Amino acid sequence: MSTESSERAPHAGTGASYASAGVDIEAGDRAVELMKEWVKKTQRPEVLGGLGGFAGLFDASALKRYERPLLASATDGVGTKVDIARQMGVYDTIGHDLVAMVMDDIVVCGAEPLFMTDYICVGKVHPERVAAIVKGIAEGCVLAGCALVGGETAEHPGLLGPDDFDVAGAGTGVVEHDRLLGADRIRTGDAVIAMASSGLHSNGYSLVRHVVFDRAGMTLDQRVDELGRTLGEELLEPTKIYSLDCLALTRTTDVHAFSHITGGGLAANLARVIPDGLHATVDRSTWAPGAIFDLVGKAGQVERLELEKTLNMGVGMMAVVPAEFVDAALTTLADRGVESWVAGEITERGAHTTGAELVGDYAK
Repeated sequence: MSTESSERAPHAGTGASYASAGVDIEAGDRAVELMKEWVKKTQRPEVLGGLGGFAGLFDASALKRYERPLLASATDGVGTKVDIARQMGVYDTIGHDLVAMVMDDIVVCGAEPLFMTDYICVGKVHPERVAAIVKGIAEGCVLAGCALVGGETAEHPGLLGPDDFDVAGAGTGVVEHDRLLGADRIRTGDAVIAMASSGLHSNGYSLVRHVVFDRAGMTLDQRVDELGRTLGEELLEPTKIYSLDCLALTRTTDVHAFSHITGGGLAANLARVIPDGLHATVDRSTWAPGAIFDLVGKAGQVERLELEKTLNMGVGMMAVVPAEFVDAALTTLADRGVESWVAGEITERGAHTTGAELVGDYAK
């Protein structure tokens, strides 16, 4: 995991230096040293070497136990939630969000997360701040069961302000070909199981920030009784990481598909795994969205359908399982501390239905 700028150093004969251009190599080196203890906590037996190499190494001979291994990969970021972290001065949770966004996309197909790399772009390297971000990524990797094998911290003076930053990551997982989950497995009569989100997760923050700050005039340090804490604390709540919970479910039940509820909302993401000819109906009355969703709706006078197209509305992951496996699935998730419930079912698609829809009204 190196720390360097994306720019080239000025020509030595000009009298300029990388430092005079705003790039602090020594600070970058200090950040790498601070990262090391956290990255070590994510290591798996298949990882070779440590920080400082040009590439992270993962022993692919571990895949010999698979008959036909399929590698799954995903890349993502956490969007404008990073600005909440910047304003709050809290940097050790945003990494959880990054890992969740990447690895929970990978597990949707039934793949086991293997390893991840990150990219942190800053206006100025503050070693402790960068290390705190990596600490969060490492902790997230532990929760997802994957290794953090490398990354990049790039300093972009002149393009970003001294306190500005962004994070992104890429991950890789593996699944046996005949264990691949998806639309082709789903059948009429399957149940749709919802897993509770920890809050907004990492989608819709452009809408949320516009609503609560610009329209409602709220502040991050404002305590909100309905939330039981400040607005900033609620908005910075880390995204729930479901990877190991989903894998546990595949071992105890006959899972047909998962759907990670991210940008686009619940119905649109669920529809991505529903095959042609079938339809998923999700009953809103089976759960009550958290207070933050009601707050955003009321503060910005945002219509319910618009909220549902943008936010997860209290559901972070969904599983489609045969009806006879519902009890086993709910028991597995409960044993792992995951709040879950039967939220809907799979039926034949009618003439006027789409892949998935929400019906009824939310519970109070």
